Amino acid sequence: MALVKIGKKVTDIKLAATGDQTLQLSDFKGKNIVLYFYPKDSTPGCTLESQDFRDNKRKCSVKNTIILGVSRDSVKSHENFKNKQSLTFELLSDPEEKLCTQFNVIKEKNMYGKKMIGIERSTFLIDEKGILIHEWRKVKVKGHIEEVLEVISKK
Repeated sequence: MALVKIGKKVTDIKLAATGDQTLQLSDFKGKNIVLYFYPKDSTPGCTLESQDFRDNKRKCSVKNTIILGVSRDSVKSHENFKNKQSLTFELLSDPEEKLCTQFNVIKEKNMYGKKMIGIERSTFLIDEKGILIHEWRKVKVKGHIEEVLEVISKK
């Protein structure tokens, strides 16, 4: 499977999602998609990032943009996280790293001096035709939502 590139169509992959659904990006044709990859449900940074997206969902909706979160966690874990944080968008479960691999977000990370493989926090903007138009890699949570909203507002 080819890696995504700015200006190119994103390959469709079906994944289990919250709300007892199976979703793929083409389900949202005609809408822009903010697709954010995060390391793990219910961890401090991921919780803050998800809350920022939740709190700014309306600003995205005004620009015909939906939000989808992705991690390797199970749907059950996602459901618990979504309910606890009152998230108003779906979370996709990618334990086999299919979407993660396509977007090249699986990286070696250093946690407390220990090397491990995990998701590098990243966000992607896909237009209404399924074309990748913007990416943010190595995301720092603080201020990230403002960067995303700024790009969406120019759309």
